[in-house]
Amino acid sequence: MARGRCALMKMDKLYEQTMLYDFYGELLTEHQRQVYEDAVYNDLSLSEIAQEQGISRQGVHDLVRRCDRILQGYEEKLHLVERFARARETVEEIRELTLGETDQAALLRIRELSCKLLEEL
Repeated sequence: MARGRCALMKMDKLYEQTMLYDFYGELLTEHQRQVYEDAVYNDLSLSEIAQEQGISRQGVHDLVRRCDRILQGYEEKLHLVERFARARETVEEIRELTLGETDQAALLRIRELSCKLLEEL
C-alpha cells in the first residue's frame, strides 16, 4: 500500500511540475528550460544531464529545485494553473449536463456555469 501511495505522490508531483512548466516555462532562462525539460519531461538522470550540460550532479539537482521554486512562485502570484483547473472543472460539468436529454434545470445550470466561467476569464 505504501508503495502505491508513493507512486501516486510522484504522479501528482510530476503533474504539478508539468502544469507549472506549461504555463510559466517560457519565463525561465534557456539553460533552466533545457535542464528542467531533461529532468521532468525526458526523465534523464541527474548524471546524464550533468554530463550533457558539463555541470555537477549537485548543480543539476539544485537547478531543478530552483526552477520548481521559481515556477511555484509565479503560480502563487498569478494563479493561472489554479484558474485553468477551475475552468476545466466547469467545462466538464457543462459537458456532463449536455449528455442525453437536457431539461430546463440543466439548461439553467449550464447558463450559470457559462457566466461563472466567463467571469473567471
